[in-house]
Amino acid sequence: MTDSRESGSSGKQAPDVGPRAVVLDAKGLRAMAHPVRVQLVGLLRRHGPSTATRLAERLGVNSGTASYHLRQLGAAGFVEEDAERGNARERWWRSVHQATWFEEGDLAEQEPEAALTYMQSVATTYAQRAQRAINELATMPRSWRDTFDMSDWTLQLTAEEATSLDEELRAVINRYRRAVPEGAAGAPEGAERVSVIVHILPDLGETEESGPESS
Repeated sequence: MTDSRESGSSGKQAPDVGPRAVVLDAKGLRAMAHPVRVQLVGLLRRHGPSTATRLAERLGVNSGTASYHLRQLGAAGFVEEDAERGNARERWWRSVHQATWFEEGDLAEQEPEAALTYMQSVATTYAQRAQRAINELATMPRSWRDTFDMSDWTLQLTAEEATSLDEELRAVINRYRRAVPEGAAGAPEGAERVSVIVHILPDLGETEESGPESS
C-alpha cells in the first residue's frame, strides 16, 4: 500500500504496506493526532516537497503554525527536510512515507484520546476535500463535472461481509493507482488527480425505521 492517503484505518491486521508506508504505533498516533498535521502530511504526499510558507497558504494558517507542526512531524519521523531544495532562507520538507496505516484494536484502547482525535482529524480532512471539490464544480470542464459523484448506500452485512466488501473495493482501486507524485509522468494523456474516499461506517446504534427506506 503505497498511495497518497492521509491515513489508512482498519481493525484488521495491516497488509504488506511496503517500504514507503508506516503502521502507527502509540508515539506516531500521538504525533498525528492533530488536524493540521494530518493535512500537512497529506499535501506533501499528494503534491511532493514544499515549504512551510506554501503549505500554510494552502491550509489557510500562518507560516509559524505550519513550521511548528512540520517540526513536530519531523521529530516523529513522518517528514524530513529536503536538503537538495532547501537553502539558508527557506526550508523544504518532504514526506517520508506515502501511506499511513492505523490498526485500531489494542492501540485505540491504549491511546483512546489520541485515537479519537486522529480519526476525527482524518474525517474532517476528507470533508474539507469534498467541500472544496463542490465549490470548484461550476468551473470544472464538463467532462470532469460528469465524473463527480457523492453517493451512499445502506447495506445489511455481517462483519465478515463488510470485510470482504472492503477488500474488493481496495482491489478495484489498486488497478487504477498512480499515486506517488513522481509517478505522474507515466500517467496517460488527460489524467488528473482524483480523490476516492471510502467509508465503511457501522450504524450499530441506529434503530430501525418503521417505514421503507427513502432514496
